[in-house]
Amino acid sequence: MTALPRGETPGSPAADDDVAPSSAVPAPSTGDGPEADGGAPGTGERAEATDDTADEAADGEADAVDGATTDDEPGEAADGEPDTADEATTHDKPSEAPDGEPGDPTDDTADVAAGSDAAPGSDAGADSGAAAGTDADAAPAPLSEAEAELAAQRELRERIERRKAEKEGPITAGGKLSGKAADLLAAVRAVESGEQPATSFFDSPAPAAPRRTAPEPAPARPRVPEPARAPRSASPETVAAAAAVLAEGGAPAALAGPAAETLGAQAADALRTDPWQLLGVPGVTPEQADGFARALLGTKCGPDDERRTAALVGWLLERAALRGHTALDAAEVRAALAERSVADPEAAVQHAVAEGVVLVFQDGQEDEQAHDDQDSEAPAESDGAEGGDEGGGAGQAGQEPVQVLLGLDRYALAEESLADGLARLVNACEKDADWTRAASAAGSPSAAELIRAVAAHGLVAHTGGEAARAEPAALITAARALGLRALGATHSADGRRRLAGATGDPETAVTLAGLLSGEQGPGRDGEGAIAVDLLVVLDAPQLDVETAAILVESLADGTRLVLSGDPGVLGSAGAGRVFADVLAARACPQIVSRTPDPGPIGELVSGIGIGELNQVEAPGKEVVIVPVRDAGEAVHRTVQLVADSVPRAIGVPSSDTQVITVGHGGSAGTRALNAALKQRLNPGPGRFGGFDPGDRVVHVPAPGRAEPAVVVSADAEGLHLDRAGTEVVVAQDRVESCVRHGWALSAHQAAGMRWPAVVVVLPGDAAQGLSRSWVYTAFSRGERHLSVVHGVDQALPRAVAQSPAQDRTTRLRTLLETPAG
Repeated sequence: MTALPRGETPGSPAADDDVAPSSAVPAPSTGDGPEADGGAPGTGERAEATDDTADEAADGEADAVDGATTDDEPGEAADGEPDTADEATTHDKPSEAPDGEPGDPTDDTADVAAGSDAAPGSDAGADSGAAAGTDADAAPAPLSEAEAELAAQRELRERIERRKAEKEGPITAGGKLSGKAADLLAAVRAVESGEQPATSFFDSPAPAAPRRTAPEPAPARPRVPEPARAPRSASPETVAAAAAVLAEGGAPAALAGPAAETLGAQAADALRTDPWQLLGVPGVTPEQADGFARALLGTKCGPDDERRTAALVGWLLERAALRGHTALDAAEVRAALAERSVADPEAAVQHAVAEGVVLVFQDGQEDEQAHDDQDSEAPAESDGAEGGDEGGGAGQAGQEPVQVLLGLDRYALAEESLADGLARLVNACEKDADWTRAASAAGSPSAAELIRAVAAHGLVAHTGGEAARAEPAALITAARALGLRALGATHSADGRRRLAGATGDPETAVTLAGLLSGEQGPGRDGEGAIAVDLLVVLDAPQLDVETAAILVESLADGTRLVLSGDPGVLGSAGAGRVFADVLAARACPQIVSRTPDPGPIGELVSGIGIGELNQVEAPGKEVVIVPVRDAGEAVHRTVQLVADSVPRAIGVPSSDTQVITVGHGGSAGTRALNAALKQRLNPGPGRFGGFDPGDRVVHVPAPGRAEPAVVVSADAEGLHLDRAGTEVVVAQDRVESCVRHGWALSAHQAAGMRWPAVVVVLPGDAAQGLSRSWVYTAFSRGERHLSVVHGVDQALPRAVAQSPAQDRTTRLRTLLETPAG
């Protein structure tokens, strides 16, 4: 199979000696989920090249525009944590890690990932955390292991139901969020309880009772610089007390602030009582926490200390969330604990469940069937089958094995709340509304089909590429013509601009973050719900489960919701796979667009979506391939393309050309490419925290959000950015963690945005990080031109040909498929 578009056909460059070797590392993602490098939870394990310095000193000129492919780390879209996170967690003493290796402050991306290579364990049902007990006074037969697990499962489910029943309001997710999301939840709860009027929390005036007519355009608000919100900080006394305890354990003082923010006012006492709580601080590795604990406790601690094992279980689940998982198979957790020198992983998991560190769930059987299994007559086998079935029911003929999952309560409650909220929208919608004339006037058959589906259903899923975005735009326009309050929400400001262009009305488009925060959109009604009758969420694959839960909880009964997006692109930076789970569960009508993306780039991307890397005719140099031998040459050719070849041959200026590469590290990662591009395009001393006026940057105001901007100036107030026409001021102490140079981005950061020209960089050491969804996302970001700097030889067609597997473990699909009641 020919694997490359026509234009320039690369040879098969052999790996040079100076190609940086690749080292397998887990890629978190996402999300702003973010990994230690700032990435958000991603879609799986990734390979990241070693961080050699790229040399841009090669001479020569490219007459033809070259093409480049990029490789992106899952979860790098989040990119919300500083590169110095590792430095902040360095420990003076090498930690005698359970696996025998000294603690490495930069090893937080190389630790055992709970969901990747861990083999399933052999103990059935141990993961529920309930040990089968016997009553010494009574003399019933002892419970079998399977029976004990089922009993414990019922008890845990009852606990969850009680927790949900205690709440009168509809908001159940995001209890552990911070920043804008937490402020939003507090505001909505206050409005619902009557403690505060809605106008106390939102910029726009409280709207009148919901109307069935299109709203008048809101008066333009004066543009004022938007301050970048700093995280809530702990009191100086709390930080000082935490610093004293950290000093006793030999931990760096830089951890005092994050530890106080994570552990609260009693951080010092918590660390002294349970030193492994340090593992809850972002960036701290198990080796470093072990060293801190040994320094404080001496011989009183060991690898099987229950405090250590409970912290490890929580840490494994948190790390999994960075890679997009909302839950993990219990067997994978046990295997990861065994690699951390835990002698009895099964008991460790049971203890973590008993302590409430994690929740346990069983999927694969209905509860009623599980109860029947418990009362059935063949208990002798489940008593002794140690390596068999996770839930005790798999050994019976014709039954699916019960999968035991472990999850953090924040994601469990978010998924359950989201499933309940989607069901509420489905059931509360006004059915069979008369949209016949609107459907007849639609510009395409797909748009008409979408309008008819929305008329009869409260929840609709819509799939398609870039050209298919015209169909949700037509739906919004038709709904507003019918007097409905219709609105479209996008992942990025660029997506908002494109949607507003498609509808012809800027009032119809907002960003999802702006809608939830109240900075954009129609505001809230008297009951705290978003004042819309129809909400279309574009770029739906970028929707993580906590954001989705908050959004759905903010919609009133009767509101219609449309989730629209391209299922071939990379998933969200945060945990969950909301759009994919809704599609897989078939919880609502699904409208598949028949509108193809035009041109050579559209043809190429459409082939990638079905696993084929086809040749395409590109008479206008729409797609060009640039073969390179090593990472140094890749950097040189990339700079040449952006600075000279693309502007000269294609007519797209450097400011409208975006570079996309695999990850942040490596000899051709975003850091190396941004350094080379700055030197060529905007050289300067970097007087403002490494930045100069005119620098292209990416601002990460929250994990999972990457906003392109340009540096304007800096003063005592902070770094002033122009972000799509909005002035943003980033405080000095937030610049290092929230702002990066942005000539080169990862594919996760680029998701939801498009540029006139894109240069995708695929150095040879990025081959292990390629996947079909990564290639699909990176190649589809260009509107007029795509250059692929190609150094991975046959790894590119292999990655495209591989069938994409479900790379995230979630429970939403099961919840959506399970009938209510």
